[in-house]
Amino acid sequence: MHRRSLLLGALAPAALSTPALATQRTAPGLRRLSLRHAATGARFNGVYHDGRTVDAAALADISTVLADSRNGTVHAFDPTAIDILWEAGQRSRWRGEFLVVSGFRSPETNALVCGAGNSQHLVARALDVCLPAAQMPGFANVALEMRRGGVGVYNSRNFVHLDSGPVRRWGDVPGGSSAPAAPVDPIARIAEAWAATRR
Repeated sequence: MHRRSLLLGALAPAALSTPALATQRTAPGLRRLSLRHAATGARFNGVYHDGRTVDAAALADISTVLADSRNGTVHAFDPTAIDILWEAGQRSRWRGEFLVVSGFRSPETNALVCGAGNSQHLVARALDVCLPAAQMPGFANVALEMRRGGVGVYNSRNFVHLDSGPVRRWGDVPGGSSAPAAPVDPIARIAEAWAATRR
């Protein structure tokens, strides 16, 4: 009996270091996101990623929320762009709902707002996120430091553009601009005004 208890005691540390248990201890956490489109009021609030893979149904729901606000066209959103938003939120300790003023844009809508011909909005890889003035600097700095795509900062209009395209920066950013500033976007302005009346 004594020998058996010694043997079990010797095996315990080895059992704790088995690959299965190590994987369980280091498994990444769930990624939760809360979004609302300023122009349509459409919302998503839930888990979209289990830490390893994107939930296809959740991504479809997010794509619907981020549809073209003028004509309702839905385009499958790039999960990398959603991850960039999620990571920026985590790093900046954002709590609550992200207010999106522009997600996917159809070619017609993009032309209407004088968007760039190669805009990442056209391929559902970009989001313009409206933020309170107090949170703008911290969130924008985090997004710029991440260097995971395009970041445009618009302090006067209280929004940050994030996309999963090439790394670049423009707008109200330190050290100047490496991409042209986006033109005035009337749809975004309408969306901002609409959102302001509901805060």
